[in-house]
Order: sequence, then structure tokens, then C-alpha cells
Amino acid sequence: MVARYERIAAELRDDILAGAYPVGSQLPSEAELAARHRAARGTVRQAVAVLVAEGLVGSRQGARRIVLGNARSQSFAELHSFAQWARANGYRIGGQVISQRRRAATAPESARFGGGEVLEVLRLRSLEGEPVLVERTVYAEWVAPAVEALAADCASVTEALYESVGLIFAYGEHLIDAVPAGAGDARLLGVRRGSPLLRQRRVTTTHEGRPVESSDDRYRAGSVTFSIRNSIDANPLTRRAGDLRFGP
Repeated sequence: MVARYERIAAELRDDILAGAYPVGSQLPSEAELAARHRAARGTVRQAVAVLVAEGLVGSRQGARRIVLGNARSQSFAELHSFAQWARANGYRIGGQVISQRRRAATAPESARFGGGEVLEVLRLRSLEGEPVLVERTVYAEWVAPAVEALAADCASVTEALYESVGLIFAYGEHLIDAVPAGAGDARLLGVRRGSPLLRQRRVTTTHEGRPVESSDDRYRAGSVTFSIRNSIDANPLTRRAGDLRFGP
């Protein structure tokens, strides 16, 4: 059964996405929303908190909330994969392994994963039927058999590994910069060679701190946005559908 505050949040979210509350406008006050939805102010407060967590409205207390965006976003304060973020926001996603091989670990990989072999996977991701992301992921030897057992068109490796072997990706470190598209990436993403791509380099571990994977992910311009909304209390990094932005 859907909670009352979740239904109110869904209605407000639909209004924001439909443009009823443009970016920069104010939401009605808690009292007005409570009267409109015939709900207690505490219930309305919970509903608005959901929209704050999604990055749709501002988090300032004691005043009417300001609409910050008209697209749902994922906070990097929580660890979610690209597929989990896309599904949570209702986007149609796809994935396809382009190549996959076992090889000897390089010196840095040996230091990170503990030596031995690694599994190198090149994967293409799509959003709403369009190629948006090239992933070059290196998996530790201990998790390689589970990854090799996945279907080539597996949409969410994170969810599939949890279902098959109970693996939980618990912690991640992310570095983000812009790079030009090489010939291979340009062909896969359908862009010109040298076009700007947003690169996210990440390392993911288990709850115990055991490294699982390292990845070099490259997003096509115009596919998703990484944005930062900061305050004196927090500085979360978010990802949302839209245009990639580079520079200041």
C-alpha cells in the first residue's frame, strides 16, 4: 500500500515535471498544500522531503521551497549504478558486452586487487534506445566467474551480481573529467572523433573494503548531466537526464 505522503509527493513531482511549477518558482506553503491534499502538515512535510532528496526542490527550512529542476536526479551521496538510477527514474535502459577477456593484472591493478588475473569488460549502455555510455570495467579475479556467467545484454550488473552471488557494492570513489572521444568510443556512441565525453573513473568495494571493480565510464554529450547543488551543510553530486555540461 502506497503511503499518503508518497502519493502527495508523486502528484507534486508530476506537476513539476509538467511545468506547473517552473524552475525558480515557489511551491505553495505547507499549510496550502495540507489544505489542498486534505492532509496533516507533517505528511506534507514528508512528501516535500522526498522531492528535496530527488533534487527537484530546495532544502531550505522556514520558507517556501524553490523549484530547482524539472528532471529527476540521483545524489552521489548514495551509491547507485547507472542502471539503478535509470530504472528508478522510469527510463528505458539497455546494455551489451562488446568484448570480454581475462588477462594478467597490471602493477596498479595487482596492488588494488591483490595480484593474479583480472577480467576486462567493454560494455555499451543505452538510454531510451540511444547509446549514451561506454564502460571499461576491470573486475577482481575473485568475482570474475560471476561476471562471466551474466548474459551479454544484462541491463544491471549490480543487481544481477546481488541476485546470483549476494554481492553488494557498498562504497565507491569517483573522479570526473572531460576527454575527447577516440575512434572506438566515437563509433560506439555515434559521435565524431574528438567530440567531448564526460569521463567518470570509479573504484567500488564491498562493505568490508574488498575491491570489486575499477571502471572508466564515458558519457556521450547530450545524454546525462552531472550537476552540483551545494550549501553550507552539504555538497552532493547528482546525475540527471539532459545535456552534458563542460567548463564553468
